[in-house]
Amino acid sequence: MHYKVVVFGVKDTSENIIDFIEKEICKVDLVITIAPKVLEHNQVSGFKGLSFLTEKYGIPVHEADSYFLNDEKTKKFISENTFDLGLVMGWQRLIPKEVLDAFSQGIFGFHGNCGYLPFGRGRSPLNWSMILGDTRFNLNLFKYDEHADSPNVFATEMFQINEHDDIRTAQYKNMICSKNLIKKLLTTYMETGKITIRTDSKDYDSWYNKRTAADGKVDFKERTRNIYNLIRGVAAPFPGAFCYVNEESEDNKVTIWQAHPFDEMINFSAFAPGEVVDIFDGKLVVRTVDGSLLIDKFESTREVKTGDILI
Repeated sequence: MHYKVVVFGVKDTSENIIDFIEKEICKVDLVITIAPKVLEHNQVSGFKGLSFLTEKYGIPVHEADSYFLNDEKTKKFISENTFDLGLVMGWQRLIPKEVLDAFSQGIFGFHGNCGYLPFGRGRSPLNWSMILGDTRFNLNLFKYDEHADSPNVFATEMFQINEHDDIRTAQYKNMICSKNLIKKLLTTYMETGKITIRTDSKDYDSWYNKRTAADGKVDFKERTRNIYNLIRGVAAPFPGAFCYVNEESEDNKVTIWQAHPFDEMINFSAFAPGEVVDIFDGKLVVRTVDGSLLIDKFESTREVKTGDILI
């Protein structure tokens, strides 16, 4: 069978893009996702099964048995069918060469950073951008090859990361720009049958490392701004920032979902960095090296009291 427009995805953002394409641009002919059992060996923040799209839109859905698309079922499916154009939204693995080669127009996906590819290649670029304090994000729609985030750029759009954003609101902005870029790509494909990319980047290689849940550990010896950037950069739908009350054990774990800089002028020198200075409406005022932080939303396995030290 021949499939013209194919979407690869495993998240709620994948569903959002598919809805957009179906309602605003053209028919999606196939969705490639992963079977729920793949989650046993792969962490996928924000995972959402997409098999319901068959009933909703009549779109065939192929559930791969491997996030790397190297299971025998998927290999057989790719070899027995033909494809034109692929779009990737919410798929955090490389697409293997034999799958890339099966698409006559190529497979396109997104990657961004504060600069221009190949700067900022690698994992979790939007999280890293917030954690590092970047104030802009340059989103590229690029053609995949067998390497990670190569500068085979079709088009770009830029958006602001401001002091009020957390990772979820940054995802909203990312989705708006993604939709603009997808519309441009699919319109070009439908009108001309040819997609031109540019590969003449003058930037240099740099990489974002893979992030895990353990990387969300808060160090209250850091400056307030760095703590704040970490908390908002790993907020839901990611695992969240965390610390411990008085001593490191799972019984004393605190997961921080939302916080913001509180005050840098009040004299908190009588308190240690990480100490809970006061509690208002269930929110924690915590001393930092250069001021204080208000923890607005958190979960704790034990009660947190004034005078406790968050470590």
